[in-house]
Amino acid sequence: MIRAALWLALYLGLVLLPPALLVLLEPPRSGGFAWDFAMILGYSALAMFGLQFVLTARFKRATAPFGIDLIYALHRWLAIAALLFVMVHVILLAWRYPAALGSADPLRAPWHMSAGRLALILFAFIVLSSLLRKRLRWAYESWRFWHGLAATAALLLAIVHAEGAGHFLNAAWKQWAWGALAAFWIFAIIHVRLLRPWWVARRPWRIASRERLAGRMWRLRLRPVGHEGLRRFEPGQFAWLSFGQHPIRLAEHPFSIASAPGSEELEFAIKELGDFTSTIGELSPDTHVYVDGPYGAFSLDREPQARGFVFIAGGAGIAPILSMIRAMAARGDLRPAVLFYGNRNLQRTAYRAELAALAEQCRLKVVLLLHEPETDWEGERGYISEGILRRHLPEKHDGWHAFLCGPKPMLALAEKSLRRLGFPLAAIHSEIFDLA
Repeated sequence: MIRAALWLALYLGLVLLPPALLVLLEPPRSGGFAWDFAMILGYSALAMFGLQFVLTARFKRATAPFGIDLIYALHRWLAIAALLFVMVHVILLAWRYPAALGSADPLRAPWHMSAGRLALILFAFIVLSSLLRKRLRWAYESWRFWHGLAATAALLLAIVHAEGAGHFLNAAWKQWAWGALAAFWIFAIIHVRLLRPWWVARRPWRIASRERLAGRMWRLRLRPVGHEGLRRFEPGQFAWLSFGQHPIRLAEHPFSIASAPGSEELEFAIKELGDFTSTIGELSPDTHVYVDGPYGAFSLDREPQARGFVFIAGGAGIAPILSMIRAMAARGDLRPAVLFYGNRNLQRTAYRAELAALAEQCRLKVVLLLHEPETDWEGERGYISEGILRRHLPEKHDGWHAFLCGPKPMLALAEKSLRRLGFPLAAIHSEIFDLA
């Protein structure tokens, strides 16, 4: 929590300190409260948009206290906030100081004002397209390409606008300080778009095997090519995979690792859901894959003092849970655990045989929940509920931690049920797996 607080303080400092210094130290002649407030909003929004590239740069030290899935969710909300800041900045100027905006005709307007207007249009496009992508059925790969291109262009145009307008940049040291901050943002862009993909490309993998597990679920095993692989990670973490394309093209997708740490091969359980995952079964053996990981804070290794575990998984959400259970078996971890695994029916329930075997190796109880079970099914039916949890959890579960991964409605229902059973909020860990 201390590390998390320090990173949050650093973020707030990088957003608020630049406009504060510009206004408080050697301030130019004030144009009035509305003018100064509009300028502060503009500089703050620019700082927030610049830091968006830092948030998505996957710096492991910065993301460790939160989990990169939470960082990406925060990235989305901060983009909305920054866009609102820019819009208020423009509205205030249009209302109180229309002459400052000048002509909207790009042929007559100063170049830095046209750059600012174009940056605003691009920022609006970025935010709206992110919020509406699924409704518009925009393919993830295409959206991500245009999202990255528009974000880079918008930030550069916004920097040009700020430098050209020159508000509050009335001293040489301010110009140098603002230039250094802009250089930092540009470095973040280079890191995200070029340096990290180049590093990932140096460590290729290939598909060792693929097989259909159950229903639309596939098991994919990857083997490293010319390097030792990824043996050290926390069970429950995930990685970004690029199939057959150089990672610089940004055609990558996040998947949870299903294998336990220490294995040469990496295993992923992937369900056919979207445009890309529906083609998993068509991938040929020996296809080259690029792996960027591991990432995430969804792991039992983060809770070494836990006395026991509740695992709740739905569909493909079994992947990170399976990684944790496999790790427990490999380590000889005999802390008690109960797995609630929901699927439509038995034919769509993956890893049944292995889970039964793992239950004999560990102190693990496996409870299958079927939404549309066969007529002779004698197990639990329907969705996770407080009653089902009570039937299978021990009466005393003080010090237990719960790990949940699956569809959002299932997670919401499971979290409420666990809270009613007395699980503190800090003991409930949910994988937020909606990164785009």
